[in-house]
Amino acid sequence: MNPILGSRGAVVAPHTLASQAGLDVLREGGNAIEATIAVAATLAVVYPHMTGIGGDGFWLLHAPGQGVSSIDACGATGAGVTRALYGELESIPWRGPLAANTVAGTVSGWGAAYDYSRSRWGGRLPFARLLESAIRYAKEGFPVTHSQEENTRAKLNDLIDQPGFARTFLNQGQVPAYGQRHRFPVLATTLEQLARAGADDFYRGELARQIGADLAAIGSPVTGADLARHQAQIKPPLHLRLSDATLYNMAPPTQGLASLLILGIYDRIRQTGWNPDNVEGPAQTGASCGGGGGLRRAYGSCRRAGAPSGGLDRGWRRPAQRRQRSSMVTQRNVRFETGRST
Repeated sequence: MNPILGSRGAVVAPHTLASQAGLDVLREGGNAIEATIAVAATLAVVYPHMTGIGGDGFWLLHAPGQGVSSIDACGATGAGVTRALYGELESIPWRGPLAANTVAGTVSGWGAAYDYSRSRWGGRLPFARLLESAIRYAKEGFPVTHSQEENTRAKLNDLIDQPGFARTFLNQGQVPAYGQRHRFPVLATTLEQLARAGADDFYRGELARQIGADLAAIGSPVTGADLARHQAQIKPPLHLRLSDATLYNMAPPTQGLASLLILGIYDRIRQTGWNPDNVEGPAQTGASCGGGGGLRRAYGSCRRAGAPSGGLDRGWRRPAQRRQRSSMVTQRNVRFETGRST
């Protein structure tokens, strides 16, 4: 590995315009939370095939001298979402109004993080400043990337008949081509309202009323009342003590638990020479966890008890015991704890 070193802060995002938005905030004296809000808002515009304000958000927050906190900005299902709603369907549809059955929590995470920044990290930039780049690109346009063009083309048949898709994500009925300027004028209006009224407006203000009406018009089971009930939660994260570090991740409903399980297993069975750049460690870890697939596989296959629960005893590092026990690594081999909320 050849990490890039610097002394004035760094911002990493999957799109350069979003990274630049965050870096601009840092250079104006903003903190990491404020920069992250700017990054997330900008990504919702310039990286629309991968993220947006209709999803959920999860944050891990830490500053020197403070404990680690998390923000769970995951929206619940609407109160009207029941088994009967889906009639004879065997599963929830992937597309369409009935697929839109949970509250979009992302914006509540921005609001909770912004409040945390001001109360705990000395944040001072206005919320509106953090949305400036996103609003500008949504109004004036941004260059389409290869991945946006390719993803839009790949999903076109699935999405072309969905309400609002064509007028939002296509240019005059055509897939936007690489390098073309694309705009989201309605999203710009939404972001401008958030800049004026704050993140809470998305759930209990004018925006909430408009969103509730739009959802009702297309037949989504999520209502304005569901939006009004939603609140992002600040709570302690899961943490796992390894032999030489403590790892933190989000509690369910995320896959944070699964990732900690896998890393805990790796910590117990790793040998000299294993590192992120070779395949042996990850492959062995995946094998001992029944393949290390999704959350169900990691949490299901790996929870069959084979060793006593507790801390990471050094016995798991002895070669003979590793050989005996590597196939018995389970959920109970590692201890997950939650600390105090800070």
